[in-house]
Amino acid sequence: MRRVFLGYDAVESTKYYFEKGLSWHVACAGDEVKSLKKLERLFDVRLVARENWIQIDGEKAPLERTVAFFEKLSNFYQVRHKQLETRDFEFLCRSFQNRSENDISELLKERIEVGPKKREIMPRSRRQLDYVRAIRSRDVVYGIGPAGTGKTYLAMAMAISEFLKGNVSRIVLTRPARESGENLGFLPGSLEEKIMPYLRPLYDALYDMMSFDEVSALVERGIIEIAPLAFMRGRTLNNAFIILDEAQNTTVEQMLMFVTRMGFGSRCVITGDPTQSDLTGHERSGLVHAIETLREIDEIGFVFFDTRDVVRHALLEKIILAYSKSTQKGKCDAQINA
Repeated sequence: MRRVFLGYDAVESTKYYFEKGLSWHVACAGDEVKSLKKLERLFDVRLVARENWIQIDGEKAPLERTVAFFEKLSNFYQVRHKQLETRDFEFLCRSFQNRSENDISELLKERIEVGPKKREIMPRSRRQLDYVRAIRSRDVVYGIGPAGTGKTYLAMAMAISEFLKGNVSRIVLTRPARESGENLGFLPGSLEEKIMPYLRPLYDALYDMMSFDEVSALVERGIIEIAPLAFMRGRTLNNAFIILDEAQNTTVEQMLMFVTRMGFGSRCVITGDPTQSDLTGHERSGLVHAIETLREIDEIGFVFFDTRDVVRHALLEKIILAYSKSTQKGKCDAQINA
């Protein structure tokens, strides 16, 4: 990197030069103009980009933070060894916006290998880092929080990684067959076709980390099993990585049934969002009950996510917050009118 400072009216100018094959086209991983405008708003500077350098104009402190951003971006590219994606760029922007850029190096150290043909998966927030570390160190972990915080995705990545390393001999993925507020009615077809709509999100995560042929072969051989929670009753699962998704839709009895399926050499991850339960009014969530009942057991890990850990589209965090405020306002209005 080479810097040239020109002082005038408390405004300085510098050029940041990309190195080792990185360019602005590769770095922004998307709409180059839109990404440039995003950084200008984030750091309150003016940017002019060319293929292998960017000129930065602004006051000293914002200018130095912008340079630090590009240095982290270059380091991120070198560590990942692959072209950056939009989510990589958004992750770095979010880190600097939240003043958590010092965590980036630590997050990169906890990358999860899911095979030679796929990108490594990495935690993208301090809470996700705690989650991955908890899964590595404990046999049972609960990941609790809103949609988009990576609970199921990271658990799936850890399952595949542990299988590829030979630490487990199979992967078992399950979720309760609840209708998410919609009446699906009578589903025609075989048993597998009837339950597929409930299990599709688990397949989506798998296909993001493994090829279709790999998943199909492992499912056919029974190494990866995806089934409704009801199919777990009466089983003992040894040397398996077991994931229960959408656990807020389990009853207390179902949760107890599930956690007692774990056998020797197995890991178990339970994910869910207590605010999104599809249980009927008289049913108590097994996830909420488990939090209250098992929280004091040291060997069980509990990681609680919030909207700051949302790692999907940047707009999703705002949507979740807006709905949360609307729900709280509705409760307050109901209390006032009562």
